[in-house]
Amino acid sequence: MNIMQMMKQAQGLQKRLQDTQKELAALEITGEAANGAVKVTCDGQGKFKSIKLTAEAINPENPSSVDSDTIEMLEDIITSAINQASNKASKTMEDKMKAVTGGINIPGLNF
Repeated sequence: MNIMQMMKQAQGLQKRLQDTQKELAALEITGEAANGAVKVTCDGQGKFKSIKLTAEAINPENPSSVDSDTIEMLEDIITSAINQASNKASKTMEDKMKAVTGGINIPGLNF
C-alpha cells in the first residue's frame, strides 16, 4: 500500500468518525427511576440534556401539594448542577489528556 492510499483511508476514517460523532450527539436516550417519577435524558455521547420530575418524586406523601413552578425550579437547579459538574469533568479530562499528549491534537480524541 502506498502513502497516498493510506492518506485516503485515513481521511475516510476521519470523516466516518466525525459523522458518527454528529449522529451520537443527535440521539436522545432517556433513563428513568421510581416508576417514571424521575426521567433523565442524555445524548448519545453521554452529555446531559434534561431532567423531568413528577410531584410524587418531590413529595410522595402529598403530591398534590407540589405545584408545577416548584417542579420546574427543581428541574432547572438540578440541570444546572449536573451541567456544571459535567463541564468541570470535561475540562479536567481535557487538561489531563493534553498533559499526556503534550498538547498534540490527536484526531478522534476530542474531549
